[in-house]
Amino acid sequence: MKEGPDIAQIGALIGDPARANMLAALTGGRALTATELAGVGGITVQTASTHLAKLEAGGLLTQRKQGRHRYFTLADEAAARLIESMMGFAAGRGHLRHRPGPKEPALRKARICYDHLAGDYGVRMLDSLIASGAIDAVGDGLALTEKGENDLRRIGIDVGTLRSSRRPLCRSCLDWSERRAHLAGSLGKALLSSFLDKGWARRIAESRSIIFSPEGDRQFLTLFPVEG
Repeated sequence: MKEGPDIAQIGALIGDPARANMLAALTGGRALTATELAGVGGITVQTASTHLAKLEAGGLLTQRKQGRHRYFTLADEAAARLIESMMGFAAGRGHLRHRPGPKEPALRKARICYDHLAGDYGVRMLDSLIASGAIDAVGDGLALTEKGENDLRRIGIDVGTLRSSRRPLCRSCLDWSERRAHLAGSLGKALLSSFLDKGWARRIAESRSIIFSPEGDRQFLTLFPVEG
């Protein structure tokens, strides 16, 4: 009998079109109900519930109950990273439902990728951090420099607190619309949260789009001047 991880089981779970659509929808970072996910998957709520139970048993989803509703999210960052990497792999090899990248210009410019910034602005941010010496690209990995830590402190990012987390500080994530890397990890999350908290940007309901205000655009482009 063969030994080792059973990737066939995970592949089968993700390989169903309805389940794949529901998992992709959850990379937006929002918790969604079975009814909402049924709409995404193009199936009935009863069928969606069966699919969701399989995904939860497979360790890809988790759920929580609030009032009369049950909300589903990706199980953790590892699950999100798996789905994001598969989306990037598929896009990079031409396995697309439509033309490359999101159809909406707003999604192409800036969107949420689980909990960090993606799209043109996400790529631009990482390229700028590398060009300024704030982040070193070490092989396929990323490392925050001392200069970067000082630069981030000046804009209100507490790197010390981020380092105490079990989550990686900096991680490269393949952007499936730009075909380039953007910044994930606890630092990527903290930067996006900072933009939202400062009012530079806001999320759009029922969308992964991140919309920057005119002032937010100006501040962002000043901080991250290198075009992706």
